[in-house]
Amino acid sequence: MKHLLSKPYAPIVSVIWNILLVYVVYQIARLAYFLENTQLLHYNSDVFRGGLLFDTSAIVYTNALYVVLLIAVSAFTLKGQKALKWLYLIINALALAINLGDAVYFQYTMRRTTTTVFGEFSNEGNLGSIFGTEFINHWYLVLLFAVVMMGLYKLYAMPRGKHAANLASLLLIVPLSIAGMRGGFTTAVRPITISNANQYAQHPADAALVLNTPFSLIRTIGKSVFTVPNYYQSDAEMEAVYSPLHQARLTRDSRFSRKNVVVLIIESFGREYIGALNRDLEGGKYKGYTPCVDSLIAHSTTFRYSFCNGRKSIDGMPSILSSIPMFVEPFFLTPASMNDYTGLAGILGNEGYQTAFFHGAQNGSMGFEAFAKKTGFQHYYGRTEYEAARGTNDFDGTWAIWDEPFFLYYAEEMSKMQQPFMTAIFSASSHHPFAIPEQYKAQFPEEHLPIQKCIRYTDMALGKFFATARKQPWFANTIFVLTSDHTNQSDHAEYQSDMGGFCSPIIIYDPSHAEGRMEEKIAQQIDILPTILGMLGYSKPYLAFGIDVLNTPANDTWAVNYLNGIYQYAKYGYVLQFDGKQTKGVYQLTDRLMQHNLKGKVPQQAQMERELKAIIQQYMMRMTKNKLL
Repeated sequence: MKHLLSKPYAPIVSVIWNILLVYVVYQIARLAYFLENTQLLHYNSDVFRGGLLFDTSAIVYTNALYVVLLIAVSAFTLKGQKALKWLYLIINALALAINLGDAVYFQYTMRRTTTTVFGEFSNEGNLGSIFGTEFINHWYLVLLFAVVMMGLYKLYAMPRGKHAANLASLLLIVPLSIAGMRGGFTTAVRPITISNANQYAQHPADAALVLNTPFSLIRTIGKSVFTVPNYYQSDAEMEAVYSPLHQARLTRDSRFSRKNVVVLIIESFGREYIGALNRDLEGGKYKGYTPCVDSLIAHSTTFRYSFCNGRKSIDGMPSILSSIPMFVEPFFLTPASMNDYTGLAGILGNEGYQTAFFHGAQNGSMGFEAFAKKTGFQHYYGRTEYEAARGTNDFDGTWAIWDEPFFLYYAEEMSKMQQPFMTAIFSASSHHPFAIPEQYKAQFPEEHLPIQKCIRYTDMALGKFFATARKQPWFANTIFVLTSDHTNQSDHAEYQSDMGGFCSPIIIYDPSHAEGRMEEKIAQQIDILPTILGMLGYSKPYLAFGIDVLNTPANDTWAVNYLNGIYQYAKYGYVLQFDGKQTKGVYQLTDRLMQHNLKGKVPQQAQMERELKAIIQQYMMRMTKNKLL
């Protein structure tokens, strides 16, 4: 083999051989992606077949310059040929690196990375330490990268040929390359996009395995995020099925209560970790990791089914505070983020509330400060404000101020505010790289998953927050809402399904009505804004994509989310999976492993399709026409 590859070949032969090597590299990367996330993904022949289609497109895009230079020029010097070899190696090393890196990132997002990632982390100054930690933790992927690249270097075939043959080869390769980029030869084939991966995926999460990261990045460069479908021909027809406009409630006994509102958004605090919400898990023996939150739930309102509307922190902010779910891409990384819209802070600010947002990371991190200002928060308290008040000893070294001191700072700052106030806090300690303060490492040792010790620490911090808050004069006149921005690492199959990956707690605690109850309803993050306004007796019109879940009959409560091109809609005891054109699956809500597809067998399917289409069309229309107020 070494002898064969050491001799030069005609350019077309070299191109074919070298590109075939790249196909092998992409398949190795896909296998690594699967093995890194084997509990969340399913590898089968359809994934392999579809993967070849998307790999072809990515390989042609990324290697086009190399192929054209190699074929078009007849007589490269040895020096020039070596330069082309290094161009080939660098391009494909980069593709391999981002594929392997995305294999690690998938468990947090449940999808392939797109170009919005650059906006998501544009204000972060700690990425170097994060990447360094991951290099160490995933040394085996670094070793795999080195071995694959060494093989690519050794097996590379050096070209040689005459100009006429080169020109003929170029004429042959150009149409093949165009077809490869588009995903086929026929005129009926549009250039394939990310959503086409669902054709080869039995489950929405598996679409990420069909895709590759270079393709996902390339296909989302400068692309329009929102396209308005034409499911309904008129606004009146659509609004008869669903409208996000909440009309004024001019009832005789409507009275605005002017209670304080405190929203606690806890990083990665998935429903799975909370023992009180999982009494049936592990045969009734599951205890969870949240004794403090369990005790809070005993005096709170919770819901039989509760979901987040996205898989990233930047999805949680608009969903929770502005009742805007994530469809296609994170809302405030899209051009629609420049639209006119408000949120709970803006609405209550107009009623005389003092409003403030707290996030212990560097000011500007994740774009939270900009979003808070846009949606009506009058004050922002970040790491800068904390360290100005308390010094620099409480920084975790990576992301933010540790939860325990920052929660206590939060409680104290609220005591300085004039009532009524509306505040929100976004915690940080239960975030990758999953560290806790040194003094708590013996108290909260490593568990099955790295995040679980962080959940215990944050739960303890929440317990101290509520202990402090109970002593404050504003406590009894306050509505508390506790939820998570999204879910995270899981060790139960029930929380690894397409819908299980969106299970977040929604806990409403009102000290003046502290009886605990579990509502037999579906709730979601976008319901928080309208539900709080309902509890306050707010009577003016407003826009929210969610509902006042406490004042809605159980059969009319619902949840929606978006995963790899698939909309998931839960209502009437079922979950409908819809790709924008047709239903892909229907599952009972109680089928938590989503093993039994009832598509075509459920009478509610047609009504669910009508309702979901109206939700999608309303969302897309309002995004593109700036109608979010």
